[in-house]
Amino acid sequence: MRSTQKLLPLVAAASLLLASCANYHVRKGEQAMDLLAYTKAEKHFDRALKHQQDRSLLLRTAEVEAKLNKVDEATAHYRAAEQIAPLAGEDAFQYGRLLMASGMYEQAEPLLMRALEERPERRDAAELIGACQGYRSFYSDSSRYEVTLLPIQGLATAYSAVPHGNGLLLVGQREASMGKRDPWTGLSFADLYHVDMASDGEPNSLQPLKGTVNGPFHEGSAVVSADGRTLYFTRSNYYGRKLLKDKENVSNLKLFRATLGDHGEWGNIREFGYNSDAYSIGLPALSTDGKTLYFISDMPGGLGGKDLWYSTDIGAGWGAPVNMGPSINTPGDEMFPTVVGDALYFSSTGHNNMGGLDIFETHREGEFWSEPQNMGYPVNTARDDFGLWLDSSGTKGYLSSARSGSDQIYALSVHPPEFAVEGTITNASTGEAISGALVTLRNLTTNAESKVAADVMGTFHFNLEPNTAYSVSAEAEGMLAQSTPVSTVGLGLSTTLRADLQLRPLVVDKPIAVPNIYYDYDKWDIRPDAAVELNKLASVFLDNPRLTFELSSHTDSRGGDLYNLVLSDARAKSAVDYLVRHGIPPEQLIARGYGESMLVNGCSDGVKCTEEEHQANRRTEFKVLSTNGSGLSDQIGNK
Repeated sequence: MRSTQKLLPLVAAASLLLASCANYHVRKGEQAMDLLAYTKAEKHFDRALKHQQDRSLLLRTAEVEAKLNKVDEATAHYRAAEQIAPLAGEDAFQYGRLLMASGMYEQAEPLLMRALEERPERRDAAELIGACQGYRSFYSDSSRYEVTLLPIQGLATAYSAVPHGNGLLLVGQREASMGKRDPWTGLSFADLYHVDMASDGEPNSLQPLKGTVNGPFHEGSAVVSADGRTLYFTRSNYYGRKLLKDKENVSNLKLFRATLGDHGEWGNIREFGYNSDAYSIGLPALSTDGKTLYFISDMPGGLGGKDLWYSTDIGAGWGAPVNMGPSINTPGDEMFPTVVGDALYFSSTGHNNMGGLDIFETHREGEFWSEPQNMGYPVNTARDDFGLWLDSSGTKGYLSSARSGSDQIYALSVHPPEFAVEGTITNASTGEAISGALVTLRNLTTNAESKVAADVMGTFHFNLEPNTAYSVSAEAEGMLAQSTPVSTVGLGLSTTLRADLQLRPLVVDKPIAVPNIYYDYDKWDIRPDAAVELNKLASVFLDNPRLTFELSSHTDSRGGDLYNLVLSDARAKSAVDYLVRHGIPPEQLIARGYGESMLVNGCSDGVKCTEEEHQANRRTEFKVLSTNGSGLSDQIGNK
């Protein structure tokens, strides 16, 4: 009993010492966080955790590790905090994003749902939930791309590579054994480098970019003009040897221009006219003609986070920045733009992504941009993927990715997407396959045709060219031919289109009802709903140019017999006129009105019927009159 009593003060003292140590490291970690010195903050929080497994400390440590892109470590600490008590709000959102970055989409979704339920207006959470639910689609066209690591010797991180002279211009950070280092990462500050490329595509000697572009702090992503004489690049906001920070202790980015000297050095550095100490501007890209400068910024007027903006060349400089709008920008971050022809590539934490930054593709359509499309695996992974550059053909390039744990450059080869169309030819009456049906693929631009016979299962297959419109038609003995349009215009991913055709049996002189071609009472005008059906009918006539058809019209029983005969004839002629205006040869059609002589129900004279029953009698039918074009002239002459 006495020995236990003697030990109690020692235990209490040890506990106080441990708590004191934990509090010291927490305090130091928080101070480092305030200075954005995340490497130092992580060390202090890790030491504090050895003395005290506190939930709030676990969350703070996870937050720092996420800043350092240490996905596995941050995920483990969020998981430990979740086991103590369920995460909510921003903590749940960040944990969900990290799970996505680890490829654990099914586990991430409920956490993101928590964040969305707490704030239903969160577009970023909704976008990521959609990505979790459809993540398999990211892998649907993986054979289109080939991604290979491009090792850059001498750099701890390397990213944002663009062609420069006989090699590449890129951003890199070295291991910092001495001197100034980036407090965020613990590495050297980022500089611009040039690396020569050997004939086999492997990088050779690495040198800092010549001239005065590299300074004492960060230089970032850059772009070179088409003539190779002007460089737009990103730089930390500093003055002399002092890094300038805003009221939130953030050193913002600024955009600069440099020109190439006679001896291959970059100098004559000028600031972009819209730089500010209060917000960032950087990561430039140029349009193909050099007249539009794209960049990222968190300046006022954006949609949240970093947005994409652009300025146009106005002769005396660059015009006022214009936000690219909600079709491109999200409440998350949009960064690292690249322009190739009419295509814009950029990275985003919003939209439909796999986790972290993903690379998206959009195309200019007049004054607008198409909906951004995720480029999928292996261009994108669950980690950060960014800094894409492609040559003018769109088949070779480079991208940057943290897929291996740190930012590195990868060579990219793009294989053209493959397109095809396949389908089955069947009998519309029986559903049976039509073996041997002649199927024709026609290029609507060149009129070039390819033909194939359907196999015993009635199936066929054609390969297609990109950005091309076609028609697929099928014909068989004793059947009405039929066609359908197919197109690869605007398709970016390899796709096999479907074109199933159901052929109607060809029966001469047998009426075929055309659904939904109705007329208002006492009228013969073509209603909008009837126009839709007549357009379908037009394709039947165009697909069967060797056949002649009668287009007949029928009335209800109201009104006199002669009047109804005249009215139905007017309706038939109105339908034929409509078809002729839409490309049907007039000699292929004959209009005939039957009045009330062929009612489809019992609504004859004197019988009380509903308006719907009367309308059923006001109908249009067609039938084949001739299979070789003969006899039509006689019928027209006798009319």
